[in-house]
Amino acid sequence: MKREGIVFIISAPSGAGKTTLCKEVIDIFHDLRHSVSYTTRQARPGEVHGRDYFFVGQEEFRRMVEAGEFVEWAEVHGNCYGTALATLAEYRSRNIDVILDIDCQGARQLKEQFTGGVFIFILPPSYHELRRRLDKRNSDSEEVIEMRIENAAAEIRESRWYNYIIFNDDFSRALEELKSVIMAERCRTDRVLDAVGEMFELS
Repeated sequence: MKREGIVFIISAPSGAGKTTLCKEVIDIFHDLRHSVSYTTRQARPGEVHGRDYFFVGQEEFRRMVEAGEFVEWAEVHGNCYGTALATLAEYRSRNIDVILDIDCQGARQLKEQFTGGVFIFILPPSYHELRRRLDKRNSDSEEVIEMRIENAAAEIRESRWYNYIIFNDDFSRALEELKSVIMAERCRTDRVLDAVGEMFELS
């Protein structure tokens, strides 16, 4: 059944587990793709250019901004992140569902100028657990961790306008809930009605 590709926009405070959830759900749905964002931050251990992010310098990122190549972009924790317009357009035109793992600023930009997106917010069980996860990463300085915790409060307030909220206190349950959202959205009447009309010659 052909339909326009769905864009699933997933946001969360740093350390809430959204990246791991996204990777797991893409392994489950083989026809779901991950939109690789551009960023000016340094790659963390194990991250690969072109798979996790496109790692570019500030100058190249600014050039892309000025050329209007991003559908959304934002500066977060001192680094810039953006989603290429061409990437998103290609997936949708090919009827491919795609996940965008982006921050609240970028999600709000998409909400204001883009119709049909599904906005999902991932919450940690508590600030205490959020700090524990950030400490466990062992990739950020204490100063950066404090900034992430401070920003988390503002990010969590943004969750009120998302379509779905998933608590990641138990990973297996959070993954099942994310799977359920994806399956339900794929079956929504307004997404498949045109295809149904063609298949059964409805007028």
